[in-house]
Amino acid sequence: MDVIIGIIRESWEILVESSLYVFFGFFAAGLLKAYLPEHLVAKHLGEKNAASVLKASLFGIPLPLCSCGVIPAAMELRKQGASKGATAAFLVSVPETGVDSAAITWALLDPMMTIIRPITAFFTATLTGLLVNSIPEDSQPETERETKEPPICCANQPAGGSPTQLKKSHLQRIRNGQSYAFGDLLGDVGKWLLVGIAAAGLIAYMVPGDFFINYMNNEFLSLVIMLGVGIPLYICASASTPVAAALVLKGLSPGAALVFLLAGPATNVATMTIVARYFGKYALLVYLFSIALCSLFFGWLTNRMYAWLDLDITEWVSDLGHATDSVFMQGLAAVLLILIFKSIYSK
Repeated sequence: MDVIIGIIRESWEILVESSLYVFFGFFAAGLLKAYLPEHLVAKHLGEKNAASVLKASLFGIPLPLCSCGVIPAAMELRKQGASKGATAAFLVSVPETGVDSAAITWALLDPMMTIIRPITAFFTATLTGLLVNSIPEDSQPETERETKEPPICCANQPAGGSPTQLKKSHLQRIRNGQSYAFGDLLGDVGKWLLVGIAAAGLIAYMVPGDFFINYMNNEFLSLVIMLGVGIPLYICASASTPVAAALVLKGLSPGAALVFLLAGPATNVATMTIVARYFGKYALLVYLFSIALCSLFFGWLTNRMYAWLDLDITEWVSDLGHATDSVFMQGLAAVLLILIFKSIYSK
Protein backbone atom coordinates (compact mmCIF):
# COMPACT_ATOMS: atom_id res chain seq x y z
CA MET A 1 0.00 0.00 0.00
CA ASP A 2 2.88 2.39 0.70
CA VAL A 3 4.19 1.83 -2.83
CA ILE A 4 0.76 2.36 -4.42
CA ILE A 5 0.14 5.51 -2.39
CA GLY A 6 3.61 6.80 -3.29
CA ILE A 7 3.01 6.26 -7.02
CA ILE A 8 -0.41 7.93 -6.82
CA ARG A 9 1.09 10.89 -4.97
CA GLU A 10 3.83 11.34 -7.57
CA SER A 11 1.31 11.03 -10.41
CA TRP A 12 -0.98 13.58 -8.77
CA GLU A 13 1.87 16.07 -8.41
CA ILE A 14 2.73 15.72 -12.09
CA LEU A 15 -0.93 16.22 -13.05
CA VAL A 16 -1.19 19.33 -10.86
CA GLU A 17 2.00 20.79 -12.34
CA SER A 18 0.76 20.37 -15.90
CA SER A 19 -3.01 21.01 -15.58
CA LEU A 20 -2.94 24.75 -16.33
CA TYR A 21 -0.83 24.18 -19.45
CA VAL A 22 -3.04 21.30 -20.55
CA PHE A 23 -6.08 23.58 -20.42
CA PHE A 24 -4.23 26.23 -22.41
CA GLY A 25 -3.10 23.67 -24.97
CA PHE A 26 -6.60 22.31 -25.54
CA PHE A 27 -8.05 25.82 -25.73
CA ALA A 28 -5.55 26.66 -28.48
CA ALA A 29 -6.43 23.37 -30.18
CA GLY A 30 -10.07 24.44 -30.20
CA LEU A 31 -9.16 27.72 -31.88
CA LEU A 32 -7.22 25.85 -34.55
CA LYS A 33 -10.20 23.58 -35.13
CA ALA A 34 -12.42 26.63 -35.55
CA TYR A 35 -10.22 28.68 -37.86
CA LEU A 36 -7.98 26.32 -39.85
CA PRO A 37 -10.04 25.06 -42.82
CA GLU A 38 -9.09 21.56 -43.89
CA HIS A 39 -9.85 22.16 -47.58
CA LEU A 40 -7.14 24.84 -47.72
CA VAL A 41 -4.63 22.42 -46.20
CA ALA A 42 -5.41 19.81 -48.85
CA LYS A 43 -5.23 22.43 -51.62
CA HIS A 44 -1.57 23.18 -50.94
CA LEU A 45 -0.28 19.61 -50.65
CA GLY A 46 -1.01 18.10 -54.05
CA GLU A 47 2.19 18.76 -55.99
CA LYS A 48 4.99 16.20 -55.90
CA ASN A 49 7.68 18.71 -54.97
CA ALA A 50 9.62 20.04 -52.03
CA ALA A 51 7.17 22.89 -51.49
CA SER A 52 4.25 20.55 -50.76
CA VAL A 53 6.39 18.60 -48.29
CA LEU A 54 7.48 21.79 -46.54
CA LYS A 55 3.87 22.97 -46.31
CA ALA A 56 2.74 19.60 -44.94
CA SER A 57 5.43 19.73 -42.27
CA LEU A 58 4.44 23.26 -41.29
CA PHE A 59 0.70 22.57 -41.36
CA GLY A 60 1.15 19.50 -39.19
CA ILE A 61 3.18 21.05 -36.38
CA PRO A 62 0.39 22.92 -34.54
CA LEU A 63 -2.44 20.48 -35.28
CA PRO A 64 -3.91 18.79 -32.19
CA LEU A 65 -4.29 15.17 -33.33
CA CYS A 66 -3.01 12.11 -31.49
CA SER A 67 -0.71 9.47 -32.97
CA CYS A 68 -3.60 7.37 -34.24
CA GLY A 69 -6.04 10.15 -35.05
CA VAL A 70 -3.58 11.51 -37.61
CA ILE A 71 -3.97 8.37 -39.75
CA PRO A 72 -7.47 9.01 -41.14
CA ALA A 73 -6.64 12.72 -41.43
CA ALA A 74 -3.55 11.97 -43.53
CA MET A 75 -5.37 9.43 -45.69
CA GLU A 76 -8.14 11.95 -46.32
CA LEU A 77 -5.52 14.45 -47.49
CA ARG A 78 -4.09 11.75 -49.76
CA LYS A 79 -7.51 11.08 -51.29
CA GLN A 80 -7.95 14.81 -51.84
CA GLY A 81 -4.77 14.85 -53.92
CA ALA A 82 -1.87 15.32 -51.50
CA SER A 83 1.37 13.76 -52.73
CA LYS A 84 2.73 10.71 -50.94
CA GLY A 85 5.69 12.73 -49.66
CA ALA A 86 3.43 15.44 -48.26
CA THR A 87 1.23 12.79 -46.66
CA ALA A 88 4.26 11.10 -45.07
CA ALA A 89 5.52 14.46 -43.78
CA PHE A 90 2.08 15.13 -42.29
CA LEU A 91 2.13 11.69 -40.62
CA VAL A 92 5.40 12.63 -38.91
CA SER A 93 4.93 16.28 -37.95
CA VAL A 94 1.41 16.00 -36.52
CA PRO A 95 1.97 13.34 -33.83
CA GLU A 96 5.46 14.54 -32.86
CA THR A 97 4.20 17.91 -31.65
CA GLY A 98 1.12 20.16 -31.42
CA VAL A 99 -0.15 23.12 -29.45
CA ASP A 100 -1.34 20.86 -26.63
CA SER A 101 1.95 18.99 -26.29
CA ALA A 102 3.94 22.25 -26.60
CA ALA A 103 2.13 23.64 -23.57
CA ILE A 104 2.81 20.47 -21.58
CA THR A 105 6.46 20.52 -22.69
CA TRP A 106 6.80 24.02 -21.25
CA ALA A 107 5.22 22.84 -18.00
CA LEU A 108 7.13 19.60 -17.47
CA LEU A 109 10.44 20.08 -19.30
CA ASP A 110 11.74 23.58 -20.08
CA PRO A 111 11.45 26.48 -22.57
CA MET A 112 14.45 25.27 -24.57
CA MET A 113 12.87 21.87 -25.19
CA THR A 114 9.59 23.60 -26.04
CA ILE A 115 11.41 25.40 -28.87
CA ILE A 116 13.57 22.47 -29.97
CA ARG A 117 10.72 19.97 -30.19
CA PRO A 118 8.67 21.55 -33.01
CA ILE A 119 11.78 22.62 -34.93
CA THR A 120 13.21 19.10 -34.95
CA ALA A 121 9.77 17.70 -35.78
CA PHE A 122 9.63 19.99 -38.81
CA PHE A 123 13.04 18.90 -40.12
CA THR A 124 12.30 15.23 -39.43
CA ALA A 125 8.98 15.42 -41.26
CA THR A 126 10.52 17.31 -44.18
CA LEU A 127 13.34 14.82 -44.68
CA THR A 128 10.91 11.91 -44.43
CA GLY A 129 8.57 13.46 -46.99
CA LEU A 130 11.36 14.26 -49.44
CA LEU A 131 12.75 10.73 -49.23
CA VAL A 132 9.32 9.15 -49.68
CA ASN A 133 8.68 11.41 -52.68
CA SER A 134 11.89 10.13 -54.24
CA ILE A 135 10.53 6.57 -54.41
CA PRO A 136 9.47 5.74 -57.98
CA GLU A 137 5.72 5.63 -58.52
CA ASP A 138 5.76 2.13 -59.99
CA SER A 139 7.06 0.76 -56.68
CA GLN A 140 3.89 1.89 -54.91
CA PRO A 141 1.29 -0.80 -54.10
CA GLU A 142 -2.13 -0.83 -55.73
CA THR A 143 -3.76 -0.35 -52.34
CA GLU A 144 -2.43 3.20 -52.33
CA ARG A 145 -5.07 4.05 -54.92
CA GLU A 146 -7.91 2.39 -53.05
CA THR A 147 -10.59 4.55 -51.52
CA LYS A 148 -11.22 2.24 -48.62
CA GLU A 149 -11.03 4.08 -45.33
CA PRO A 150 -8.08 3.25 -43.08
CA PRO A 151 -8.85 1.97 -39.61
CA ILE A 152 -9.92 4.75 -37.29
CA CYS A 153 -9.14 4.35 -33.63
CA CYS A 154 -9.62 7.84 -32.33
CA ALA A 155 -10.20 11.29 -33.83
CA ASN A 156 -11.77 10.89 -37.24
CA GLN A 157 -11.11 14.12 -39.05
CA PRO A 158 -8.31 16.65 -39.52
CA ALA A 159 -8.35 19.90 -37.65
CA GLY A 160 -10.13 22.71 -39.42
CA GLY A 161 -13.60 23.29 -40.71
CA SER A 162 -15.66 22.80 -43.84
CA PRO A 163 -16.56 25.76 -46.08
CA THR A 164 -20.04 25.74 -44.53
CA GLN A 165 -18.56 25.96 -41.04
CA LEU A 166 -16.46 28.97 -42.05
CA LYS A 167 -19.64 30.93 -42.76
CA LYS A 168 -20.82 30.56 -39.18
CA SER A 169 -20.40 33.34 -36.70
CA HIS A 170 -17.14 33.65 -34.83
CA LEU A 171 -18.89 32.78 -31.59
CA GLN A 172 -20.40 29.63 -33.05
CA ARG A 173 -17.09 28.57 -34.59
CA ILE A 174 -15.26 29.11 -31.31
CA ARG A 175 -17.97 27.20 -29.45
CA ASN A 176 -17.75 24.30 -31.91
CA GLY A 177 -13.96 24.32 -31.74
CA GLN A 178 -13.89 24.25 -27.95
CA SER A 179 -16.55 21.54 -27.93
CA TYR A 180 -14.28 19.47 -30.16
CA ALA A 181 -11.16 20.24 -28.10
CA PHE A 182 -12.66 19.42 -24.70
CA GLY A 183 -14.85 16.65 -26.09
CA ASP A 184 -13.53 14.42 -28.88
CA LEU A 185 -9.89 15.50 -28.66
CA LEU A 186 -9.74 15.32 -24.87
CA GLY A 187 -11.38 11.91 -25.01
CA ASP A 188 -8.74 10.71 -27.51
CA VAL A 189 -5.67 12.26 -25.92
CA GLY A 190 -6.80 12.42 -22.28
CA LYS A 191 -6.73 8.69 -21.62
CA TRP A 192 -3.21 8.44 -23.02
CA LEU A 193 -2.19 11.53 -21.08
CA LEU A 194 -3.32 9.81 -17.88
CA VAL A 195 -1.40 6.69 -18.87
CA GLY A 196 1.70 8.82 -19.45
CA ILE A 197 1.27 10.60 -16.12
CA ALA A 198 0.81 7.27 -14.33
CA ALA A 199 3.95 5.91 -16.00
CA ALA A 200 5.82 9.07 -15.01
CA GLY A 201 4.60 8.66 -11.41
CA LEU A 202 5.82 5.07 -11.41
CA ILE A 203 9.24 6.13 -12.71
CA ALA A 204 9.47 9.03 -10.26
CA TYR A 205 8.74 6.77 -7.29
CA MET A 206 10.52 3.55 -8.25
CA VAL A 207 13.62 4.63 -10.19
CA PRO A 208 16.59 5.95 -8.15
CA GLY A 209 17.52 9.57 -8.76
CA ASP A 210 20.98 8.71 -10.13
CA PHE A 211 19.88 5.70 -12.20
CA PHE A 212 20.84 7.00 -15.65
CA ILE A 213 24.03 8.59 -14.37
CA ASN A 214 25.19 5.29 -12.87
CA TYR A 215 23.85 2.78 -15.42
CA MET A 216 23.48 4.66 -18.71
CA ASN A 217 26.21 7.28 -18.76
CA ASN A 218 27.25 6.44 -22.34
CA GLU A 219 25.63 9.18 -24.43
CA PHE A 220 25.28 7.27 -27.70
CA LEU A 221 23.99 4.17 -25.93
CA SER A 222 21.30 6.18 -24.15
CA LEU A 223 20.19 7.71 -27.46
CA VAL A 224 19.95 4.31 -29.14
CA ILE A 225 18.11 2.75 -26.20
CA MET A 226 15.50 5.52 -26.15
CA LEU A 227 15.10 5.11 -29.91
CA GLY A 228 14.54 1.38 -29.44
CA VAL A 229 11.99 2.05 -26.71
CA GLY A 230 10.16 4.72 -28.69
CA ILE A 231 9.77 3.11 -32.14
CA PRO A 232 7.35 0.26 -31.29
CA LEU A 233 5.60 2.12 -28.48
CA TYR A 234 2.16 3.64 -28.99
CA ILE A 235 2.24 6.95 -27.16
CA CYS A 236 0.98 10.36 -28.21
CA ALA A 237 2.98 13.57 -27.96
CA SER A 238 1.15 14.79 -24.86
CA ALA A 239 1.46 11.45 -23.06
CA SER A 240 5.15 11.06 -23.89
CA THR A 241 6.04 14.38 -22.25
CA PRO A 242 5.50 13.48 -18.57
CA VAL A 243 7.35 10.20 -19.15
CA ALA A 244 10.30 12.08 -20.66
CA ALA A 245 10.24 14.59 -17.79
CA ALA A 246 10.34 11.80 -15.20
CA LEU A 247 13.27 10.16 -16.99
CA VAL A 248 15.14 13.49 -17.15
CA LEU A 249 14.79 13.91 -13.39
CA LYS A 250 16.46 10.49 -13.01
CA GLY A 251 19.48 11.61 -15.00
CA LEU A 252 18.51 10.99 -18.62
CA SER A 253 20.11 13.53 -20.95
CA PRO A 254 17.84 16.05 -22.71
CA GLY A 255 18.99 14.68 -26.06
CA ALA A 256 17.91 11.14 -25.17
CA ALA A 257 14.60 12.53 -23.94
CA LEU A 258 14.14 14.28 -27.29
CA VAL A 259 14.79 10.99 -29.12
CA PHE A 260 11.93 9.45 -27.17
CA LEU A 261 9.68 12.47 -27.85
CA LEU A 262 10.33 12.26 -31.59
CA ALA A 263 10.36 8.52 -32.22
CA GLY A 264 7.59 7.42 -29.87
CA PRO A 265 4.62 9.36 -31.28
CA ALA A 266 5.57 9.02 -34.98
CA THR A 267 6.27 5.29 -35.16
CA ASN A 268 3.49 3.29 -33.57
CA VAL A 269 2.34 0.00 -35.11
CA ALA A 270 -0.87 1.49 -36.56
CA THR A 271 1.01 4.20 -38.47
CA MET A 272 3.63 1.76 -39.76
CA THR A 273 0.90 -0.58 -40.99
CA ILE A 274 -0.78 2.21 -42.95
CA VAL A 275 2.51 3.40 -44.47
CA ALA A 276 3.37 -0.14 -45.60
CA ARG A 277 -0.09 -0.74 -47.04
CA TYR A 278 -0.61 2.51 -48.92
CA PHE A 279 2.96 3.47 -49.81
CA GLY A 280 4.77 0.12 -49.85
CA LYS A 281 7.25 -1.74 -47.66
CA TYR A 282 10.19 0.14 -49.15
CA ALA A 283 8.54 3.42 -48.19
CA LEU A 284 8.09 2.08 -44.66
CA LEU A 285 11.82 1.36 -44.43
CA VAL A 286 12.58 4.88 -45.68
CA TYR A 287 10.04 6.28 -43.20
CA LEU A 288 11.62 4.49 -40.23
CA PHE A 289 15.18 5.20 -41.35
CA SER A 290 14.64 8.95 -41.67
CA ILE A 291 12.90 9.21 -38.30
CA ALA A 292 15.61 7.16 -36.59
CA LEU A 293 18.41 9.13 -38.25
CA CYS A 294 16.91 12.52 -37.42
CA SER A 295 16.07 11.48 -33.85
CA LEU A 296 19.62 10.37 -33.13
CA PHE A 297 21.20 13.38 -34.83
CA PHE A 298 18.96 15.96 -33.16
CA GLY A 299 19.31 14.15 -29.83
CA TRP A 300 23.07 14.44 -30.10
CA LEU A 301 22.81 18.08 -31.22
CA THR A 302 20.46 18.90 -28.34
CA ASN A 303 22.99 17.61 -25.80
CA ARG A 304 25.63 19.82 -27.43
CA MET A 305 23.33 22.86 -27.24
CA TYR A 306 22.49 22.34 -23.56
CA ALA A 307 26.20 21.92 -22.79
CA TRP A 308 27.21 24.97 -24.84
CA LEU A 309 24.54 27.16 -23.20
CA ASP A 310 25.31 25.65 -19.79
CA LEU A 311 21.67 24.77 -19.19
CA ASP A 312 20.45 22.22 -16.68
CA ILE A 313 17.03 20.96 -17.67
CA THR A 314 16.44 19.39 -14.26
CA GLU A 315 16.51 22.81 -12.55
CA TRP A 316 13.42 23.97 -14.48
CA VAL A 317 11.62 20.66 -13.89
CA SER A 318 12.43 20.67 -10.17
CA ASP A 319 11.30 24.28 -9.68
CA LEU A 320 7.79 23.40 -10.82
CA GLY A 321 7.20 21.22 -7.78
CA HIS A 322 5.82 24.19 -5.80
CA ALA A 323 2.70 24.16 -8.00
CA THR A 324 1.31 21.25 -6.01
CA ASP A 325 0.91 23.55 -2.98
CA SER A 326 -1.53 25.81 -4.86
CA VAL A 327 -5.22 25.21 -4.17
CA PHE A 328 -6.01 26.77 -7.55
CA MET A 329 -3.72 24.33 -9.39
CA GLN A 330 -5.11 21.38 -7.46
CA GLY A 331 -8.63 22.49 -8.38
CA LEU A 332 -7.65 22.71 -12.04
CA ALA A 333 -6.21 19.19 -11.88
CA ALA A 334 -9.45 17.90 -10.36
CA VAL A 335 -11.53 19.60 -13.06
CA LEU A 336 -9.23 18.22 -15.74
CA LEU A 337 -9.67 14.68 -14.40
CA ILE A 338 -13.44 15.09 -14.41
CA LEU A 339 -13.43 16.38 -18.00
CA ILE A 340 -11.17 13.56 -19.19
CA PHE A 341 -13.33 10.84 -17.64
CA LYS A 342 -16.48 12.53 -18.92
CA SER A 343 -15.06 12.67 -22.47
CA ILE A 344 -13.93 9.05 -22.36
CA TYR A 345 -17.32 7.94 -21.04
CA SER A 346 -19.14 9.93 -23.76
CA LYS A 347 -17.06 8.30 -26.50
